[in-house]
Amino acid sequence: MINIIVGLGNPGDKYAGTRHNVGAAFTVAVAKSFNIKIQPSKKYFGQSGQGRIGDHELSLLIPDTFMNESGKSVSAFLNFYRIDPSSMLVVHDDLDLPVGTARYKDGGGHGGHNGLRDIIACLGNENSFKRLRIGIDHPGDASQVTNYVLKAPLTNQKELIKKSFQNAMKSLPMLFDNNWDAALLDLHTKNKAL
Repeated sequence: MINIIVGLGNPGDKYAGTRHNVGAAFTVAVAKSFNIKIQPSKKYFGQSGQGRIGDHELSLLIPDTFMNESGKSVSAFLNFYRIDPSSMLVVHDDLDLPVGTARYKDGGGHGGHNGLRDIIACLGNENSFKRLRIGIDHPGDASQVTNYVLKAPLTNQKELIKKSFQNAMKSLPMLFDNNWDAALLDLHTKNKAL
């Protein structure tokens, strides 16, 4: 059962709206959709909020650390609330998925993503948490990746990313009901319909 959603990104206005911050943007969208107030918290090196969705308690966390130090915020939050990492869904950008696509993943390596890399290093187990991968496409050349992820998506890409957010949010109640397979099937079927 998912009890915490962590949205990855870089802090500050300079990075707001960039491709690398779609995880944080998704978490803000969840907060708005379910009326959960997110507030700064120095204790967790980020912004957090708690709320109820029906009978389900949900925590949201957006680290205020830079991407490559995301584990500092995540581990502080999990330790304080004594939350098992298996109850966590980490939302992040993914270069290997087309724009407009969102996919769940259960465990696995970091795939070159610095935020995931640091969380795994801090938790000590790459298979201890689930992920929601938000597709941002690949610029085509590895040398262009850093510049690409730190820029805002094109207008048409923004619309596709927004649609992927909506599809993922519709499947969240299944995760809250501890029905991973149903959530995965629902979201991945919607991807095929794009």
